[in-house]
Amino acid sequence: MTYLNPTPPAAMVDSLGRPYFPWDQELTLTEFRSRLAATDPVVRGYSMAKPMRQAKPDDVFEFVSLSEIRNFWDRITPNLGDRREFWVWLLDSWSRKAHEA
Repeated sequence: MTYLNPTPPAAMVDSLGRPYFPWDQELTLTEFRSRLAATDPVVRGYSMAKPMRQAKPDDVFEFVSLSEIRNFWDRITPNLGDRREFWVWLLDSWSRKAHEA
């Protein structure tokens, strides 16, 4: 994961503090982070899926860890839409590389 190139923090949000990726909701970055920390697993899984579906992949790990993705996978996948195949491929690739090392 040392090869990631996340969006710089200043470019992540607009002048109102809204991140670029939840284009379908009016959320500030603070509000989005609050949803990521929700105790309700449905809300948390949906919130984790949002950057996985709508942000550039390198930015996803600014919000959730690989272990969180794996732990919430069953809650995340129904909300990934057409990005599901990409994430299945990426996580499988990383798992194979980890086992080869």
